[in-house]
Amino acid sequence: QVQLVESGGGSVQAGGSLKLSCVASGFVFGNCPMAWYRQAPGKERDLVSNISIGGITTYAASVKGRFTISRDNAKYTLTLQMNSLKTEDTAVYYCAIERGIYCPINHWGQGTQVTVSS
Repeated sequence: QVQLVESGGGSVQAGGSLKLSCVASGFVFGNCPMAWYRQAPGKERDLVSNISIGGITTYAASVKGRFTISRDNAKYTLTLQMNSLKTEDTAVYYCAIERGIYCPINHWGQGTQVTVSS
């Protein structure tokens, strides 16, 4: 079955860095666009960044220039390097499979908590 397992979250001070990882299984990772979402307390889940099969990336305006998404198809791993973290980046971060041919959507992992303090 499809599994997405996020890790790498933690508590950091503003200005710090974290690197999130998502290990995927149960589908052909290299055939599917992938994304990171986040959900802050009391708010909806929002798209942070996505990456196409060919490695084309997009970012939310709030993280552009600070976050970098990447993928390792051989290791079935999606990463999110987060630098210059701000308190407003505090949220649970989830990786997700985006729409594509034979790509199973609507699967979520348990998420990983990122807490940024001032």
